[in-house]
Amino acid sequence: MEKYKKPYAEKDVQEVYDGPGGLLWEAVMSEQIHSGGPEATDALAQALGLKEGMKVLDLCSALGAPARHIVKKYGVTVKGVDMTKTMIEKAIERTKKAGLDNKIEYHMGNVMDLPYEDNSFDIVWGQEAWCYVTDKNKLIQEAYRVLNPGGKIGFTDWIITGDISREELDPLYDTMSFPYMEDFKGYQELLKNNGFKILKAEDQTEAFAQCFDEYYVTVHEKLKTMILENFGKDLFDFASNLVTIWQKAAIEHKVGRGFFIAQK
Repeated sequence: MEKYKKPYAEKDVQEVYDGPGGLLWEAVMSEQIHSGGPEATDALAQALGLKEGMKVLDLCSALGAPARHIVKKYGVTVKGVDMTKTMIEKAIERTKKAGLDNKIEYHMGNVMDLPYEDNSFDIVWGQEAWCYVTDKNKLIQEAYRVLNPGGKIGFTDWIITGDISREELDPLYDTMSFPYMEDFKGYQELLKNNGFKILKAEDQTEAFAQCFDEYYVTVHEKLKTMILENFGKDLFDFASNLVTIWQKAAIEHKVGRGFFIAQK
């Protein structure tokens, strides 16, 4: 079935993360800006078998927190690609402050058109950001191209995990500026159709819903005063609605998080 898509594009995502939206997400989710925090990063790293000296390409690298984490803990080197100027600038600044700028490089660019040669990386990495990509098939194609033979792709993403109507998807997509989300089966098909052998595919909607339970409390209790004072009532109302509708959809197992590992 044809995917239901919205006309969100690169500029819409840049507006979110170059503006107060990026600050808000960091306040709610920490600088990792994905559900599950460092523990989820470790789960992905361990499933991929990260080892010292491996070359990792982080697609949609945001503030670079996962990159810094895996460099420090697993001894890899990382190149990160992101399309948002503010995210790249902050990632570079924080990476330099951490003394890791000799191990991590960032490039502002399009993950559907990577500036790297074929067979350049051991790992392609992503955490809950490919939902912003307008052509996920092209992203997977590019990931396959730049991976060494035997290299692995590992990622988590926000996905459709149950029956959901267009009317229900509309407000979810609008709050996040998503062009569309893949579904659990769809990502597996994309991987297989582009030559990957799937090693692991896991529906993590239950854990995703638990994260949104926490985000609901964070927005409405822990951060309410800060958001109102620093960002104003309009942004608080926006954040309140966002966590409320995503929490409901996750509890109903209509949207969630997918975890995927595959090999070239």
